[in-house]
Amino acid sequence: MFRNLTNAAEEQQPSSPLTNSWSIKQESSKNQKTKGVGGFVLVHAGAGYHSESKAKEYKHVCKRACQRAVDQLKAGALAVEAVAAALVELEDSPFTNAGMGSNLNLLGEIECDASIMDGKSLHYGAVGAISGIKNPVLVAKRLLSEAQKGKLSAGRIPPCFLVGRGAHDWAVSHGIPPCPSEKMATKFSLSAYKRNKRKMELAEKMDTGDQTKKRRQSSENENGSACLDTVGAVVVDLEGNVAAAVSSGGLAMKHSGRVGQAAHYGCGCWAENACNMNPYSTAVSTSGCGEHLIRTMLARECSAAMQSEDAHQALLEAMQNKFISESLTCSLVPTSFHTQRALEFLWSHTTESMCVGYMSAQDSKAKTHISRLPPGTVPGQSLAIEGGVCRLINVVE
Repeated sequence: MFRNLTNAAEEQQPSSPLTNSWSIKQESSKNQKTKGVGGFVLVHAGAGYHSESKAKEYKHVCKRACQRAVDQLKAGALAVEAVAAALVELEDSPFTNAGMGSNLNLLGEIECDASIMDGKSLHYGAVGAISGIKNPVLVAKRLLSEAQKGKLSAGRIPPCFLVGRGAHDWAVSHGIPPCPSEKMATKFSLSAYKRNKRKMELAEKMDTGDQTKKRRQSSENENGSACLDTVGAVVVDLEGNVAAAVSSGGLAMKHSGRVGQAAHYGCGCWAENACNMNPYSTAVSTSGCGEHLIRTMLARECSAAMQSEDAHQALLEAMQNKFISESLTCSLVPTSFHTQRALEFLWSHTTESMCVGYMSAQDSKAKTHISRLPPGTVPGQSLAIEGGVCRLINVVE
């Protein structure tokens, strides 16, 4: 989540040991000229379990996503363009659960969700359960840009959220090339589907209800350790605009037509520039079990929390009261805290691990980190809180 402070007299708030979103805090004054933040991007490769054997691949894709976004920012692109570029890189990786290599549903098909929000205009675009499109985030971005053009012929309102076949046909009609679903499946996603299908068949053969329940719980735990969820990114551009985007293949073995939090308004991502009502600019990206995140509209809740005077404490309360208590009781990893020049950020999660990457327009290369739950900590089941918090105090001249 990005956070932008406009009152120069306000003091910096102390960092909290917990958060689930990204923020940047920028201090300025009406009587002082401030330098631009120069652009910044943070990405995550999805909630779940990042195996040691694939650690290099996860870090590498996060680095590429950061670099692609920063290249866009340096070329003068706005935040919404840069955040989409980062998501395309994450979707193209066979190691993430988005775009190529997404989880397969019960029918052995790939259906993806994605959304993007522009903090400057507050426009939002999303697709749900879309098949046959390599980069769902590009469809979401096109929906957003088309909506910004105004009404259609005969005064019709342009769509901002499309699902299924309608979303696919709209994308193709607007110049986004189709991609056969079979080409989007990878060896990893296919083997995971076959493994999960065998587990389901075994569970259904159990005689008693208690045995079935135990088998299904065991299967859920194993699936949670093997699969990843929604990838996402948040960006601030050279002008201080913010944007956020997320993309996901959804839960493994989901029902056909299921739409997760990655496509729902206020659930997967949120972005909002500062205005008269809100002193801070915020951009949020979440990852985890969509059913839990949808019920709490977590992305928007985090954005609202960041408008509080004590933003870090407000975020802690939002996570505990608005999210965890409403779904499951989970262990939270101790927050990691980093400082990069005037930029401060942190992250937390309930799943076994999370992989993040971050980079400013002044950096020569991106930095990455895989955070893991401490030994003996019980990971959250079918639930994750991912992200980080950043605070930026502008240099004044």
